[in-house]
This record gives sequence, structure tokens and C-alpha cells, in this order.
Amino acid sequence: VQLQAYGGGLVQAGGSLRLSCAASGRTFSTYAMSWFRQAPGKEREWISAITWSGGSTNYAPSVKGRFTISRDNAKNTVYLQMNSLKPEDTAVYYCAAERGSWGSTYSNAYDYWGQGTLVTVSS
Repeated sequence: VQLQAYGGGLVQAGGSLRLSCAASGRTFSTYAMSWFRQAPGKEREWISAITWSGGSTNYAPSVKGRFTISRDNAKNTVYLQMNSLKPEDTAVYYCAAERGSWGSTYSNAYDYWGQGTLVTVSS
């Protein structure tokens, strides 16, 4: 599975962005998916996960209530809708695919990674 994340950009605080992660391959629907982010000088942080079917989701406390993860298996794409953005949300955002389980907060649990897309939130 190859993943390509896109949709990042510059947005003012309080604004919204939607990130997308497009996957190649016919096995996308068998993978749980997560979004991570990495701010400058900080470790990569798990922020959200969704099961292979989309039936369950989970969020880090820092984004819960503001971000929404979803997926469209027919389009081989997972999304991250980000609302009420804050300057502290500024980071490179990565999508990742996990097989056999879902929702791990540890980077080494994931089999495939997208290349990252930069989100910058200005104050």
C-alpha cells in the first residue's frame, strides 16, 4: 500500500482544513488508518484512528471535538476534517496504515506511511 497525504496549507486560527490520504492498492479496506502529526522540535504524535470499516474512531484529547476522521473505501481515501484550528496544531501531518489491530498510538505499529503534509495555523 502506498499512501499520499495532501490538503495542508496556511490557515488562520479558528479556521478549517480537510486533509486527505489517498492509498494505492486493492487492500486499503483491510487496513485501519491513523493520522499522526509532528511539530517542529517535537516527537511524532498520534491524533486519530479509524477502523477498516469506518465503524469506530478514536481521538487524542488535544483534538477531540475539533477533528473528525473518516474514510471512503470505494475511493481508497481517508480524511481528517480539522475545525477550530489553533496555532499549536501547526505540524506536518502523516497518515499511516495498520493491519491486524487499530488505534495504536505507537509509530512502530504501522506498516505504511504517507509522506506528510504541512499545516500552518497563524495566530
